[in-house]
Amino acid sequence: MPLFLELVRMVSQDNPELAGKALDGLAKYEQAPRLLKRDPRPAVATAGAVTLRDYGGSGRPLVLVPSLINPPSILDLDEHVSLAGALSTMGRRVLLVDWGEAARRPGMSVSNHVEKSLTTLIGELGEPPALLGYCLGGTMAIAAANLVAVERVVTLAAPWRFGGYPLEAREPLQQLWESAKPPAQQLHVLPMEVLQSAFWSLDPKRTVTKFARFAELPPDGEEAQRFVALEDWANEGEPLPYPAARELMEDLFGSDLPGRNQWRVAGKAMSDRLTCPLLNITASNDRITPAATAPAGRAIPIDSGHVGMIVGSARAKLHEALADFLGK
Repeated sequence: MPLFLELVRMVSQDNPELAGKALDGLAKYEQAPRLLKRDPRPAVATAGAVTLRDYGGSGRPLVLVPSLINPPSILDLDEHVSLAGALSTMGRRVLLVDWGEAARRPGMSVSNHVEKSLTTLIGELGEPPALLGYCLGGTMAIAAANLVAVERVVTLAAPWRFGGYPLEAREPLQQLWESAKPPAQQLHVLPMEVLQSAFWSLDPKRTVTKFARFAELPPDGEEAQRFVALEDWANEGEPLPYPAARELMEDLFGSDLPGRNQWRVAGKAMSDRLTCPLLNITASNDRITPAATAPAGRAIPIDSGHVGMIVGSARAKLHEALADFLGK
């Protein structure tokens, strides 16, 4: 709340009407009724706290790898907007990685999640799957493809060349990490609130204006309900285990080890130049993972934002590109 109020002050200091609408939108969001959460899908394999869940379909396996930072539910938002559901109609058996509670993954770095969880789950399938990774999940999917046999990999808005972030984005992030690091060490986790503040700082104007716009939506309409679901998703993520937070902030964002071919997982140097087919789908208006950070190889840009490519109107183009790549 204090951070949001500061964003409103910064963005709307010359526009009191915008400030009023944004605060009205925040109050409306907090008071909005929530839809019942859907039951978890059946588990087909586990690796410690991490679960591989069955989202239906038939054919060759396709493993969806979400980011560690937010819940996997963004890939199956509701009955009308579900990337997992769409993929299950494309001749694939769709399986989604559920990272589970951070408290059950103490001491695990990003690399550990790849080496000890993701590759273990892939090994349970009995055949090389295709991997689809979203955001940091795409980074992790490429790393997994360096360690075990996979059929193909597609990344969605995924960073690999972290040096592609503009300096004005990297410097505040490193400052935020320096202030958050001591308490994170004591807590053994980096709270989700810290990560959310980092995302908001990348595009404060959009954060404020989207709440102002929400204030004017019919409260019972589908668009308003989806806004609430998306904001809940963005705010309800598990904290990052401290080793994962440190590796993400220092080794990936800070030193760009993947982009310099110096990121090592399970003792092996990671590369984005895979021996299997690789497709990178980027979002042209992405402030969280700009297209300049994408892995090497073929890329398809989609005119959308980081989340809009998954749940917005641009998802039709995304589904078309995925059907073409996965059907080969």
